[in-house]
Amino acid sequence: MAGDNPQTIGYTILMKVRQAFLLGVFLLSTLIVQAQSGGPYDLSWSRIAGGGGASSGGGYTLVGTIGQHEAGTLSGGSYSLEGGFLSGVFLVQTPGAPKLSITKSGSNVIISWPLEGSDGFVIQQSGDMATSASWNGSGLVLTTNGANRSVTVPVGGLKFFRLKKL
Repeated sequence: MAGDNPQTIGYTILMKVRQAFLLGVFLLSTLIVQAQSGGPYDLSWSRIAGGGGASSGGGYTLVGTIGQHEAGTLSGGSYSLEGGFLSGVFLVQTPGAPKLSITKSGSNVIISWPLEGSDGFVIQQSGDMATSASWNGSGLVLTTNGANRSVTVPVGGLKFFRLKKL
C-alpha cells in the first residue's frame, strides 16, 4: 500500500462502509418482515371493504372502517369477531343525563337507564350521527320496571340512541 493513492484508499473504505450499511439495512428489513408474519397473528393480507362504526362492551372497544376483515367469523380463545357490513345498536352518553345501559335479549337489545333523575328526558334515535337534525323520537314503547326505564330494540341496521332533556 506504500505507493497507493490516498484518494483510492478513501474511495475503497467508503465503498466497504456503504456495502456494510446496505447489508445492515437488508438484514433489518428481513427482521421487520418476520415480525409481520410471525407469532399467532397473520398481518400479511388485507381487503378493502365499506362500512364504519364503533362497538364497546366491558373494557373493550372495537372500531371498524375500510380495510376491515372480509365477511365471516374469526375466533380464538374467548373472543370472536364477526366481519362484514357493520350494523349495530350504539349508545351515546349525553352529559348530565342518566347513564344508558344495553343488554342482549334474543334477537333484540334492551336499552335501559335509571328511573331516578330521568324526569324530563326522552329517548331519541338516529341512523346517522353526522347532523344534529337526524335525532328524533324513537317511537319505541317505553316501559318502567322497578327502578329502571327501558325500550326494546330489534337488532339490524345502524342505530344510535341517546337521552335528551326536553
